Amino acid sequence: MIRDRGKIKWTSMMLPEHVKLLRDWVKEDRYEQKREMDEQQLELMNETLSEAIEFNQFVTITHYRNQNYEMVIGKIHYWDELTQKLHVVDRFEEVHRIRIPDIADIRLTDM
Repeated sequence: MIRDRGKIKWTSMMLPEHVKLLRDWVKEDRYEQKREMDEQQLELMNETLSEAIEFNQFVTITHYRNQNYEMVIGKIHYWDELTQKLHVVDRFEEVHRIRIPDIADIRLTDM
């Protein structure tokens, strides 16, 4: 019976530096490119943002962070015009500061 150990048999022949480089390479493959927004999408997001702030509603925000897209669900506490950041408080009372140019999508959410 052949008992193949898979990756285990190769790691003994590799230096730790090589293993780290391979892990970094796999992580880089998961990176996503930032998408460009057109005028209609920006206008729609602006309307949704204004409505969420005015009526204190929950929103789902998809934003670009660390070469990947992340989602945050919460209420918009305020918008800092000086730094161009939204301050969003999620349901665990954690504050997220999201840059306006990094936002890919905003949708109203029922909670």
